Amino acid sequence: MSAPITDIALGSDHAGFHLKEAVASHLRGKGFTVLNLGAFNDERSDYPQFVIPAAEAVRDGQAQAAIVFGGSGNGEAIAANKVRGIRCAVCWAPELGALARQHNNANAISLPARFITEDVALRIVDVYLAARYEGGRHEERLELIARYEALL
Repeated sequence: MSAPITDIALGSDHAGFHLKEAVASHLRGKGFTVLNLGAFNDERSDYPQFVIPAAEAVRDGQAQAAIVFGGSGNGEAIAANKVRGIRCAVCWAPELGALARQHNNANAISLPARFITEDVALRIVDVYLAARYEGGRHEERLELIARYEALL
């Protein structure tokens, strides 16, 4: 089973900046430690320079999870998933946040700032953080992914 999350790394591009700031405030208010790795304003920026460090923070043990933000969330998830050991899922509904953790043991989620409201984003984050990995039938699938990743 997955351990509780206490430390969360955040990364975004300009399109996700405002949503990232709202989520950071929400998380701090709930007692989480937030590692905000940028972007630090809404001026045009390239998401890999902020998302990859957020994923690396999870890989390196500085955080137990990462939440990344962008316009669609797709590029951010792709970038995060390039970091060995990261399993990042794009989530646009609370149910997807829960399933990302329950079935995929996702240690990162990506939120599409141009497609969800702040309220939906906060519900996704809360559900994701409250969920626990179920193991069982899902374990073999994650082992298959890990075996493939080891070949790279």
